[in-house]
Amino acid sequence: MKPYAESCEQNQAQILEVLREEFADNKNVLEIASGTGQHAVFFGRALTHLNWQTSELAHNHAGIQAWLDEAKLANVRSPVVVDVYAPAWPIDQVDAVFNANTVHIVSWQGVEQMFAGIGRVLGTDGKVCIYGAFNYGGKFTSESNERFDAWLKSRDPVSGVRDFEAVNQLAEAQGLHLLKDVSMPGNNRTLVWQRISKKS
Repeated sequence: MKPYAESCEQNQAQILEVLREEFADNKNVLEIASGTGQHAVFFGRALTHLNWQTSELAHNHAGIQAWLDEAKLANVRSPVVVDVYAPAWPIDQVDAVFNANTVHIVSWQGVEQMFAGIGRVLGTDGKVCIYGAFNYGGKFTSESNERFDAWLKSRDPVSGVRDFEAVNQLAEAQGLHLLKDVSMPGNNRTLVWQRISKKS
């Protein structure tokens, strides 16, 4: 039986609008933490010019593969093991990275390591799109995000809604420049960065 997440159904159309524009000139995409596999199938079917590489911890691979087997999309690859905490990922260089709903789940160390990993695998001029809830100026943007943060911390004290400014600082340390901060339904955001070529 395929895993299913209602949140994927609720946000994927809006995320696709961003990816359609931002990944128009990209080819090889790494999705960090593919979860159920729903996003990979939805985006892969809509963005046929992309080679979409799924990734997850090993125990989630069977569920992702069930979605891929049903969809039979030639441009969506079977998952590889990517642990954001690992010092190396089994990934060749890519020109785009997508991630949804991981920054608030893992510890802050995990967020730091995820951006370090992105820095290792992202090519020159590559783009990064990350979807999730963020605070601004140390403050929640809504009561629902404040409740969400409390719920996250009740499950795992090291998780929680992150400050945009701190996350952007991690991105900048990897040579990424913020291109867009897009408002999404449910008080979420899609943040878009690009690695800028250094001019000689």
